[in-house]
Amino acid sequence: MTLSQLSITFGAAMALKTIYALVKPDAFVQAMRKFPRNEKAGYFLMTLGTVWFLYNLNAETISDFASYKKVMLVGFGALGLLTCIFVRDFLAVRGLAIVLLLLAWFTLNHTRWADSPWRLVLVCMAYLWVIAGIWLTISPWRARDAINWFTDSPKRLKVANLIRLVLSGLLIYLGIAVF
Repeated sequence: MTLSQLSITFGAAMALKTIYALVKPDAFVQAMRKFPRNEKAGYFLMTLGTVWFLYNLNAETISDFASYKKVMLVGFGALGLLTCIFVRDFLAVRGLAIVLLLLAWFTLNHTRWADSPWRLVLVCMAYLWVIAGIWLTISPWRARDAINWFTDSPKRLKVANLIRLVLSGLLIYLGIAVF
């Protein structure tokens, strides 16, 4: 995937969610408030995060742990499965945290050797995802609190979505014109 495709994909995905939030704010607020305890979303995100992490681990060629790779694959796979069984409280938030960390890893790998200084927009987003992933891992209930705060006021929700729409437009523009 090129940096241009990555930027356009992120911008388009962010724009679609933001446009939905601006067009149907009540449905968006209901969906967002249900998200932290949504088990279906939790199972999906935890499975996605576990499979993606196992794929990355399997592709890794570091010889320091090559002899332990099979044990690590089984162990981390079991950890992802057991988390879905025994840690179902805020499972969607925990799964989102894993996906955010892996998305940041993916983004930083693709922006590492880019020539344009505009790549720093994606790099900053990736580091914000790292911070969010760590924060959500440590205290997943705070996602519920943050969602409630953002969706508490229609004006606050609209302003946040307009800012996100501008950022998504910037990402699409960078993907088309700069990268």
